[in-house]
Amino acid sequence: QAQLVESGGGLVQAGGSLRLSCAASGGTFSSYAMGWFRQVPGKEREFVASISGTGASTSYADSVKGRFTISRDNAKNTVTLQMNGLKPEDTAVYYCALRRTFTTTKVPERYDYWGQGTQVTVSS
Repeated sequence: QAQLVESGGGLVQAGGSLRLSCAASGGTFSSYAMGWFRQVPGKEREFVASISGTGASTSYADSVKGRFTISRDNAKNTVTLQMNGLKPEDTAVYYCALRRTFTTTKVPERYDYWGQGTQVTVSS
């Protein structure tokens, strides 16, 4: 059973940067697609970015394309979300998720394991 632990959230001014990390344990990490999602109170969980098991394929929400970068280090069992040019509308709890297959998806229900989330707050 996989366990995911996010870190790196915090408070930043608009235009600033944050780097989120997700450490995974249990299972063969390099076989699994990973995703980042975010959620604000009263709204559904929203896809942010995903990366395939090998890291060769990535996908981004239109709202973050060009500002966020997802990457992974299979030797360290970690996935990272580099967030640049942050906007107040990026404020949310960010979740790391693992899907027990190579290929990615934007659908949160198709991910099998989730981290506890990390708060990102962007002030204007």
